[in-house]
Amino acid sequence: MSDKQFLQHTQRWMFLLLLLMIACFFTWSENVTITRLIKVVGRMGVMGGAMAVYWSLLRHKALDTLQWKNPAPTLLYALYLVLGLASFMWSTNVGYSALQWFMTAQALVFCWYFVRSLQLLDVYYPGHPVKMQRMLGRSVFVLLLIFVVGKYVAPDVFFRMTHGGEEARLGGYLMNPNELGMLAGVGAASYIAELYHAKNRFWTVLQLLVILYALLETGSRSSLAGVLLIVVFHIFQSDRRQIQVLIVAAVLIVTPPAVWKVILKEGDPERMEEIMSLTGRLPFWKALILEGLPREPLLGFGFMRIDYKEYFQSVHTYPGKMTHNTFIQVLMNLGFTGLVIVLFQVAATLRAMLAAGKAERFFLLGLFIPILINSFTEFGIFGESNYGILFYQLILFSVSFQNRQYLTAGERLRLAGIAGGTLRRSV
Repeated sequence: MSDKQFLQHTQRWMFLLLLLMIACFFTWSENVTITRLIKVVGRMGVMGGAMAVYWSLLRHKALDTLQWKNPAPTLLYALYLVLGLASFMWSTNVGYSALQWFMTAQALVFCWYFVRSLQLLDVYYPGHPVKMQRMLGRSVFVLLLIFVVGKYVAPDVFFRMTHGGEEARLGGYLMNPNELGMLAGVGAASYIAELYHAKNRFWTVLQLLVILYALLETGSRSSLAGVLLIVVFHIFQSDRRQIQVLIVAAVLIVTPPAVWKVILKEGDPERMEEIMSLTGRLPFWKALILEGLPREPLLGFGFMRIDYKEYFQSVHTYPGKMTHNTFIQVLMNLGFTGLVIVLFQVAATLRAMLAAGKAERFFLLGLFIPILINSFTEFGIFGESNYGILFYQLILFSVSFQNRQYLTAGERLRLAGIAGGTLRRSV
């Protein structure tokens, strides 16, 4: 197989694997058994596929010459998982904690092989077309296109009625509208980064507009704010006038109806009052910290547990199984010990992103913005298993490795034996 054919084959497989991995987080069936098969068996299969791609690179023309560049983010994340594993000993529901922990660990393994494959391609195939932002953007586009089409074909499936049936939000039982909005933010970040390199910007912008339309239909305020922050970030960081004009034009088209419909809720005064309490989240967080945390302040209630019972409920709040804030979630399930670890972990990851090259920094920070904002209002990067965790783990490994500048004796022998010694290596 020629290098061109191999790269095309690898690109198709990696795109499909990423698409399926994200899709496995959706609830595609109301049948619990089918949903569990998709989420467990499907994700394990996709993980195996990522491993197969990695080994195919090693068999073709690559050596794994990657070494640690920023070990702190990964080591701190591993420490967080070790504490989560240890919490099985005091968890208020060991079975649930174990399920959540293993799903998070499974996503971590997938990201390890997926990102290392991308980085090996960078080393041994300079100028290859297999790019993270391209595959991620197109994966999100395909999934959101299904929802946009489903809005007209099967509205009962793809819409979720909220606020007593007064508001229809894209998502249905398939996905929480705020989580779907976050996915749209990730897609927007990927396509905006792709604008810097796209050969055909018309199709890139067209697909970006479909994603933004899906975002509006989710009615997610936090996700809209995230996308606007991404846009502002790129406007100020970019030194290319054409890209700035395209981004500003898209903002001028989308922002007015978006603010009116999503944030101001078409001027409904009762709905606007929700903003002040973050739709009831603020009193819930207050009750968690003042009433729940003092019961288990040091080590929490166990991985992804926030109370001794299945739901936490104060006298003045709704019952909740999760906190709608990833950092408070950690505080409740792993106590102050866990919170300190994840705060240092996020700081280390952010520092590593800021130290990356310009193009990589633009993409990773743009990707980080929507998932971080989502972390303050929904499941987030340290919450119950969701694709926000997957995206964060992709960021984590993207800043963790670099190419080693030397070869061992065994690697030199293998290098000489592959394809008559024609293996290319970028140093």
